[in-house]
Amino acid sequence: MRHSAAHVMAAAVCRLFRDVRLDIGPATEDGFYYDFDLPERLSPEHFPDIEAEMARIVAADLPFERLAVTRAEAERRLRAGGQTYKLERLREIPPEEEITFYRCGDFEDMCRGPHLASTGAVGAFKLVSVSGSYFHGIETNPMLQRVYGVAEASAAAVEERLARMEEARRRDHRRLGRELDLFSLQDEVGPGLVLWHPKGARVRAVIEEFWRRRHFEAGYELLYTPHIGRGTLWETSGHLGFYKENMYSPMDIDGNAYFAKPMNCPFHIQVYKRRRYSYRELPLRWAELGTVYRYEKSGVLQGLLRVRGFTQDDAHIFCTPDQVESEVADTVRFARRMLRAFGFAEISAYLSTRPARAVGETARWEQATASLRGALDGEGMPYHVDEGGGAFYGPKIDLKIRDAIGREWQLSTIQFDFNEPERFGLSFVGADGGEHRPYMVHRALLGSLERFFAILIEHHAGAFPLWLAPEQARVLPLTEKQADYAESVAGALGERDVRVKVDGRSEKVGAKIRDAQIEKVPYMLIVGPREVEQGTVSVRSRTEGDRGAMTVDALAALLAAENVPRE
Repeated sequence: MRHSAAHVMAAAVCRLFRDVRLDIGPATEDGFYYDFDLPERLSPEHFPDIEAEMARIVAADLPFERLAVTRAEAERRLRAGGQTYKLERLREIPPEEEITFYRCGDFEDMCRGPHLASTGAVGAFKLVSVSGSYFHGIETNPMLQRVYGVAEASAAAVEERLARMEEARRRDHRRLGRELDLFSLQDEVGPGLVLWHPKGARVRAVIEEFWRRRHFEAGYELLYTPHIGRGTLWETSGHLGFYKENMYSPMDIDGNAYFAKPMNCPFHIQVYKRRRYSYRELPLRWAELGTVYRYEKSGVLQGLLRVRGFTQDDAHIFCTPDQVESEVADTVRFARRMLRAFGFAEISAYLSTRPARAVGETARWEQATASLRGALDGEGMPYHVDEGGGAFYGPKIDLKIRDAIGREWQLSTIQFDFNEPERFGLSFVGADGGEHRPYMVHRALLGSLERFFAILIEHHAGAFPLWLAPEQARVLPLTEKQADYAESVAGALGERDVRVKVDGRSEKVGAKIRDAQIEKVPYMLIVGPREVEQGTVSVRSRTEGDRGAMTVDALAALLAAENVPRE
């Protein structure tokens, strides 16, 4: 329905404006959009006219006609209509793929479909925004105008969707990151390269400390690997063959080509290869918070969600075939525990199986897929199956969380790899004394720290739980006369590992409280003459308001009880 609504919108725009050139108009999770090139600059002021024309097209109940054509006929139609962007899209369609157009009334568009039977079946809709979008997401290409809309079965559902979208805008990590001074992305540094500010870096440090502690407890060892590596390493791994368009240009060092790493796995493999391992020494679990660099088109960069340099929550497990299922089950359990600690209670699993083009023996694929299924079944975790959705080098499990406003995000991945152990000639000595190929499992629990931080900001609307808050408490003296006492309170709490600051400005305490609330500080500690005399602080909670007077020891005990992940 949403895809059909996109075509209805495009038909309306073509009726209302001249010289419209079309690009793409897909359905999205929230609704639909269409990319246009036309002489007139569109704005929300145009939306009522476009919506009225859409309503007329829907009321006319025009059938959607599917037309299968030859490549030559498709080119003739597009040239006749002056659709230069669609001609470019036509050239990208594989020779074996059928080419189809869809027509409704006097509007037709090259499109895979599918569509509703007729325009009358399109439900309620509303146009919501317009923005610029480079053709193909490449900044050197023409800038198109992307018009977004929502479409639901009823007007009430549209209003509900709009309310959720407004809440998503309120929680947008880019806005909150700026307002709370957590991070920035600056053109002077380069698109997609993140600058972590002190407050954001403090949250990241807490996440990393928690991550390391949990990994040591789970039997992992840590690795640190370089940011660049020889071109020959990336040739062996296959990245230069399969992934080169996402790698940055090589640098010449002593006559050798070096590349910024897009992945950590070849380095972990090199650590494995340094000596022979016995089956008695497996499994090996090696983890790294490794920073990688991947070229993304500027048009797809999106805050922290899509960047060019990021730190991967990465690990590789080298194990024997009979260890696979238990290792995967442990990893699923580990991932769920980690995600729950950050406040994500609703977690779903997706199992992706062998695609049409794949490397590795069929028997190994079947065993690996069975191990993934067995691990999920053993955990009693329901899962969806994405038949043929695995990578060419192995099946995988994805874990997705649902955030505070119901959006689903993919975070954890547990991925088999039959490719790199083969390419690098990995082996272990089995119980029979012979050489055997180990199973290699890539896994990430949080994904990238940048993307995870964005999701975390939006899930909590910037109001982090106490254990993650960059500033857990702020001491607010009423006047300069309480400044020394305020500093002593902060010092006593700091000795108990509370992240605390003193607001010593000459502002009224009401303004200080308001600023602390805006900055989402969990606890405000007000000190005046009475508190100095009694050796207490007046405690105000971000969420509960006035908590009354407490001694510093009592407050420290309260904070200690709250300052833990809730797993």
